[in-house]
Amino acid sequence: MAKSPTVGEASSPTRRNVLKGAATVALGALALPCAAPLAAYAKRKSGIYLRGVALAGAEFGQLVPGQVDRDYFYPTAADFRFCRAQAFNTVRLPFRWERLQPDLNAPFDPQEWGLLKSAIRNAREFGLKLILDPHNYAHRRVRDDDFTVDHLIGSPAVPSSAFSAFWSQLAKRTAKDAHVIYGIMNEPEGLSADAWLDTANEAIAAIRRQNTGTLLLVPGTAYSGAHSWIAAGNTALARVRDSAGNFAIEVHQYLDADSSGTSGAVVSETIGVERLQNFQAWARAQKFKAFLGEFGAASDAASLAAMSAMLREVERNSDVWIGWTAWATGAHWPQTEPFRLAPGTDGVVPPQTKFLASLARAAR
Repeated sequence: MAKSPTVGEASSPTRRNVLKGAATVALGALALPCAAPLAAYAKRKSGIYLRGVALAGAEFGQLVPGQVDRDYFYPTAADFRFCRAQAFNTVRLPFRWERLQPDLNAPFDPQEWGLLKSAIRNAREFGLKLILDPHNYAHRRVRDDDFTVDHLIGSPAVPSSAFSAFWSQLAKRTAKDAHVIYGIMNEPEGLSADAWLDTANEAIAAIRRQNTGTLLLVPGTAYSGAHSWIAAGNTALARVRDSAGNFAIEVHQYLDADSSGTSGAVVSETIGVERLQNFQAWARAQKFKAFLGEFGAASDAASLAAMSAMLREVERNSDVWIGWTAWATGAHWPQTEPFRLAPGTDGVVPPQTKFLASLARAAR
């Protein structure tokens, strides 16, 4: 549950707020295939096939809706080119629900939809699968109080029907984009697992009325931590209902003392492996697929060893896991951000990125 830095506060970022900071290196043109239709992957009962990174920026900033290219930033073609050049095949794209749809149950904002549509097109052109990730923690702001209060989905201000309507519209607009994956919600928090399950099932049903094929990533509550999956009551997600049967359970796992991702210090080189075990056993017992949607490591040797061990565990247990996306690249991270995967202002690619890229290349 690491935060993105708040624009205007980049000197002291935390991973779950919203962003600013680095530089993207423009790479040479690449001859790349189009992303394979995900229906082919949906038929696989197991196996790792998603390996990538979050491309952060569109979720940045506490000012909502805010102004694009000042308060928040959509990725450019160069950002997607960089991801593909590192051998990643998947990008997770966080964005804010309020910006795409400022008013509940209303059409999408034309400018914001144009920016998201451009990202969808860029991902396709560089042969990348794209996870659409409403980065809202099961909350959103509304015009009635000038977008100043975070209302929980399922509250009177933001009924769950509005969330389903949002997904219905997004699924309809992207139904023909075979490279797109739907991340139902980033890190729900502040509600029980049962309440979140009802909301998620309602949204899934709305999606399937518009799009019967796309892979869905379904998180749990309490920030969807693998380490706390059982204690948080997320075993309730055994009752996820998807008429297409094409979903995976998304979990996040950081390596610091409280699994929050607010520190680059790791507990031990084995902590990631240890924190996955109970969730992994649960998913296997349910015969569910799983996806490690967020994790991060600093550049020191212990952090890199812990991240390596955790991803090796994921790769070894491919009967459960379908892949991973690390946090995070993007052109506006502070140079001091410990989890930054984008090149620095000197053009040097961080060691974390090099390791992740080597794992992705080895799997080709």
